[in-house]
Amino acid sequence: MAFSEYVFLISTGIAAGFINTVAGGGSLLTLPLLIFMGLPAAEANASNRVAIIIQNIFAVKGFKSKGVAVFPFAYWVSISATLGALLGAYLATEISNTSFNKILSIVMVFVLVITVLKPYLDKKEALERFTKKRNLISILLFFGIGIYGGFIQAGVGFIIMAALSGIHGLNLAKTNSIKVFVVLCYTSVALLVFMYNDKVLWTYGLILAIGNAIGGWIASRWSVGVNEKWIRLILILTLSALALKLWIT
Repeated sequence: MAFSEYVFLISTGIAAGFINTVAGGGSLLTLPLLIFMGLPAAEANASNRVAIIIQNIFAVKGFKSKGVAVFPFAYWVSISATLGALLGAYLATEISNTSFNKILSIVMVFVLVITVLKPYLDKKEALERFTKKRNLISILLFFGIGIYGGFIQAGVGFIIMAALSGIHGLNLAKTNSIKVFVVLCYTSVALLVFMYNDKVLWTYGLILAIGNAIGGWIASRWSVGVNEKWIRLILILTLSALALKLWIT
């Protein structure tokens, strides 16, 4: 891999880590860009998981250090999502590059809508609701989320946030704490599936992970002063361009 590609990967990782911290959707940048660098879809999808895991290890520790956690609920939905991710990751190793790119472009448009509407931030005041019925609905729903996350990952954070906010009325901090724990759990298992099928390109994944870690570190220290509307605008414009490129490729 050329030196310029190292720089490109780290730069992309920094942007993704920053966006994941202040808005969400960083994988919607890294995944298509890995494909544009020449990686087959399955290898790009697999290698991106390395950066996701490292990023979420730090995120989980960060939330725990601040006393933000929702256990044992997070364990139950993580188990459900992990089981779903096994199936999703297997499907991802079987699909053709062309079909994967088409699906990814459609997913990016869907996430653009969620990014604009932000249904997980509609509630002015959080009113937490944990009943047996709602917990069961979440466990079943997270199995489907796990299939999606294991298959493509990109944009899954928005789906998790919308689900937790809508079903349980959790505030943003608790929603994010569950999100990073769930993603860490099922992505670790999904990565094993990709490794078994020899799809992980470790050089790309680890270099990208360096960038993700740097971006998250920077954003965590001054994201409070960032006007979110500018981050969302950049994300919307970038995703629109990438989705169009993927569709016509």
